[in-house]
Amino acid sequence: MVRIAMLGCGLIGDFYAQALLGQRSRDQIRIAYSRTNDRLEQFVSKWKIPSGTTDMLEAIEHPEVDAVVIATPNHMHEHAACAAAQAGKAVLCTKPLGRNAQEAYRMLQAVEKAGVFHGYLEDLVYTPKTLKALASVRDGSLGKILWVRSRETHPGPHSSWFWNKELAGGGAIVDMGCHCIEIARSFIGKNIRPIEVVCWGATQVHPIDSEDHAIGLVRYENGAIGQFEVSWSFRGGMDLRDEVVGTEGTIWLNHWLRTGIEMFSSVGSQSYVAEKSESSKGWMFPVGNEVSALGYLDMFEDMLNAFDAGQTPRETFFDGYVVNSIVDAAYRSIQSKRWEPIQLERWDYTSSYDTNVAKQESELDIIKRELLPDGSERLIVKNRKTGQIENR
Repeated sequence: MVRIAMLGCGLIGDFYAQALLGQRSRDQIRIAYSRTNDRLEQFVSKWKIPSGTTDMLEAIEHPEVDAVVIATPNHMHEHAACAAAQAGKAVLCTKPLGRNAQEAYRMLQAVEKAGVFHGYLEDLVYTPKTLKALASVRDGSLGKILWVRSRETHPGPHSSWFWNKELAGGGAIVDMGCHCIEIARSFIGKNIRPIEVVCWGATQVHPIDSEDHAIGLVRYENGAIGQFEVSWSFRGGMDLRDEVVGTEGTIWLNHWLRTGIEMFSSVGSQSYVAEKSESSKGWMFPVGNEVSALGYLDMFEDMLNAFDAGQTPRETFFDGYVVNSIVDAAYRSIQSKRWEPIQLERWDYTSSYDTNVAKQESELDIIKRELLPDGSERLIVKNRKTGQIENR
């Protein structure tokens, strides 16, 4: 059981609570923090949390808390993460890690200096479809990955602070491009260093100082390209799609608008439809289990299992720092209108998670592939070291 302090009681905090108190069940949110009493009281009552506070440090330093989950607006991430590290607590932070690479790097240094567990809560690399696709890439089904295209678009954020460049750190790129960038890194290989970025971004619709639409290319040292497309001006709900192209195959992923559930109502649905849905009338595309479809369940399963076992999760603060560095280069490219180098204070990618997976896979020979009735694939493999045959 992990005892948690939840910082932030908005939409993301609500998703996180639903995931944390759902699949694993044994974990507990012992205290919640919010900047406003009204929202705090609603959140604590809804999720039956023992206590709440409008004092962030009180929540972080609570004696019955093992881990701090940061689900606050972007401008509060650094202060919260550094305070949690100083208190000796494990710290899990929502995306983006910082408003810029400088903030993210200070957060990385803080958790490393304190020696505390840290996880970067990038949910979209944990969606069931993404995990299945990543397994296929890992077993060599697509050959060498050449190009990954990731798209996230919707009509715009739900909270006013997103539109404030000072509070958010930017516009659609820092809000959604961070998802797309880490998705591409995951498929290309997070041990492959990103080199440079070229990006177009503009304010096409909304009266804001930040970009509401952007398209960028990230070039990696092995020649692979990651492409991100983001928009706060897309009408019709939320569109989440990925495309992975390798020398031996292709994967197309559609996470949201075509979920397998389509519903029509002439009078309008009285029920919740889906995040960022623009209409509750006419044709609608509900999502069966949002916290699963968006990756929250598998994300916290990975994070808290790794914490319990004293291991490294798939996503750490170092990953968040790399993503922030790529985002910063994208913003420089918008201004310069040319390829901009990605500036990293260091490149010492040492994810024990990826190292362990690579080691295990290097010891396995695929004997047979079997197609299961549900459309998934089972591998029969032989361990070279032990000679043991097993299913995967």
